[in-house]
Amino acid sequence: MERKRHGSFGLRLALRRRNDNVSRETLPECDPLTSSDATPLADELSSVTRRRKNLESAVWPTPSATRVIALTNQKGGVGKTTTAVNFASALARHGARVLLIDLDPQGNASTALGVDHHVDVPGTYDVLLGEKSLADVIVESTDSENLFCVPATINLAGAEIELVNEDRREYRLKTALESYRQSVAFDYVFIDCPPSLGILTINALVAASEVLVPIQCEYYALEGLSQLLDTINRITEHLNPTLTTKTIALTMYDVRTNLAQQVADDVRAHFAADVLDTIIPRSVRISEAPSFGQSVVAYDPGSPGALSYAEAALEFAGRFGGGHGR
Repeated sequence: MERKRHGSFGLRLALRRRNDNVSRETLPECDPLTSSDATPLADELSSVTRRRKNLESAVWPTPSATRVIALTNQKGGVGKTTTAVNFASALARHGARVLLIDLDPQGNASTALGVDHHVDVPGTYDVLLGEKSLADVIVESTDSENLFCVPATINLAGAEIELVNEDRREYRLKTALESYRQSVAFDYVFIDCPPSLGILTINALVAASEVLVPIQCEYYALEGLSQLLDTINRITEHLNPTLTTKTIALTMYDVRTNLAQQVADDVRAHFAADVLDTIIPRSVRISEAPSFGQSVVAYDPGSPGALSYAEAALEFAGRFGGGHGR
């Protein structure tokens, strides 16, 4: 009985070897990226390779004057901070000089750029209270040599109350930024706002010349957007007449759902001229990157999420900016 089992095993092994030899000798070599029977994985690899080459050969425009952009949406969890960090990182890695001002008491943008923001670190709170200048609190990010950050600490949570009775409280950030820009020039200044329409966000909108609104491709995406746009219009009318342009970025797109496509279509239908063509997908890499103190553009630059953010940043750089290429 033992001999039969060994004999049977030997026969199967011999047949397998013969079939392997026949396969190697008779089947042509096949490139998975060009075969008509390419797998979804091969298709994705081909797409990633093509997108990387396009980004490498692209000309990244540089603005003729500093663009100051407030990223805001009073709805939380829409990818606002992630968009701020990755736009800033992508532009800095392609030659632009970029400053990111963290105006959210949670300090997530500071974390994502590897910048310390514990309670004793001077940052945006000290600037708004007039205790420090921007020059005193700007630090270089570990993400890129061209990317700088003004950190936010939990102290910012009390700034809403402390600024209530202060003169020109809506202009604190604008005044500090204009004073600093007289001596040091940046191509882009991104201001990451908290998920609210309080005094911190108003300071950002008064200081900015543009608004970038991330909208997640999920249910309730358009809820509250009319209130945000109304606030922007009021700021433009009464406090900052230069706040004339806005851009909408579609984020957290889940290709597996029809709902995501429907939301994207609805946003484009209502705000066709303002929406970036590039859509940011849901991505594990995008979620992982902040835990390493990095943007996804730095953490895994070849991942689909990083490529999408780089493509969106390139598209954004070409909007309203003018200037020349790098």
